[in-house]
Amino acid sequence: MTESTVAYCDLTNSNEAGIALGEQINKEMNGNSPDIVIVFASSKYNYKELLQSIKNSCKAKLIMGCSSAGEFVGGKKGEGAVSVLAIRSSSMHFNVCLGKDLRVDRTSAAKELTNSLVGKTKPSFKYRTILLLADALAGHTDELIQQLTTLTAGTYQFFGGGAGDDAKFSSTHVFFGTEAITDAVVGLEILSHSPLGIGVKHGWAPSSKIMRVTEADGMKLVSLNSIPAAEVFEEHAEATGQKFDLANPMPFFLHNALGIQTEGGYKLRVPLSVQPDGSLMCASNIPVGASVCIMKTTSNSSIEAAKIAVESALEQLQGRKPKAALFFDCVASRLRMGGDFGLELATLEKSLGENTQIAGCNSYGQIARVEGQFSGFHNCTAVVCIIPD
Repeated sequence: MTESTVAYCDLTNSNEAGIALGEQINKEMNGNSPDIVIVFASSKYNYKELLQSIKNSCKAKLIMGCSSAGEFVGGKKGEGAVSVLAIRSSSMHFNVCLGKDLRVDRTSAAKELTNSLVGKTKPSFKYRTILLLADALAGHTDELIQQLTTLTAGTYQFFGGGAGDDAKFSSTHVFFGTEAITDAVVGLEILSHSPLGIGVKHGWAPSSKIMRVTEADGMKLVSLNSIPAAEVFEEHAEATGQKFDLANPMPFFLHNALGIQTEGGYKLRVPLSVQPDGSLMCASNIPVGASVCIMKTTSNSSIEAAKIAVESALEQLQGRKPKAALFFDCVASRLRMGGDFGLELATLEKSLGENTQIAGCNSYGQIARVEGQFSGFHNCTAVVCIIPD
């Protein structure tokens, strides 16, 4: 049996917000302690104070989560708030793991996290899933996911996202118990008797010719086809009748992401700024030699993508009904769509059904590694994980 509830709060005082969230959880769970509380919180909060208040108020056995850039639960959304999902289950086992120092050594961080996994000691649980939340500003998240996949021999499926900080792109945190840590990755190991469904989809399509990344350094895109990256985007703006202001490029970038060509489709990367040398700083790493193009989308395409992601996840439940869902979409999607992002969430709720508890956040990148689906680290992509009843 699985019980779940969501809670949402936008009180400004961290201690008061934590108490209010804990009281909401207590009320819905009849005073029973949740096995896990997953927390997404705006950068305006004192995280340690907030997390400690949640723990004290609802007697949570485990807490994990991350800072965010837009928070929501079923029927409520906003910025500068906290959203949580609390779960209590007799058919699942939860375990929180941490990997530190991502910037220095992703391999070491991945080993630290996987050394704390307990799946091998609990063979009665057939299905293994990890909710992965990373300090994406540390970079190399794709490499981290690959390291985790190798270390676990492909026996776990992954989903999650990059921590946010209200679109400041300054400092992001992951939550490990009542600690808030930068330059780290936190994982929630979920062992279950029934499969969890994970769906991933974006609604973007190519709008330029294919180009090759001729120079890049991590998240810095220097040139495409040996032409400065900013110049390529300027030419695309002129060719498509769009305005591209070098001093304020974000309005253009929100509608013109970079797509990296892979076997499974285009993996999105959002440019964030133009550098004096004509290079672009992006939200995620850009591999040298990759084939890329500039991508376009519409609000309707993004809404449809979220619906398709849910449908894919539901198919994996093997007939079980959905109990709760975690949803991640990019902060760039929220900024681009404006009020239409609410329509995306409404479509998500309708597709899942009124009895499904939903919580999530706008993140700096989305994580999905599922057999047969478009895997890795993404931008502007809807990722949903459905927990069965």
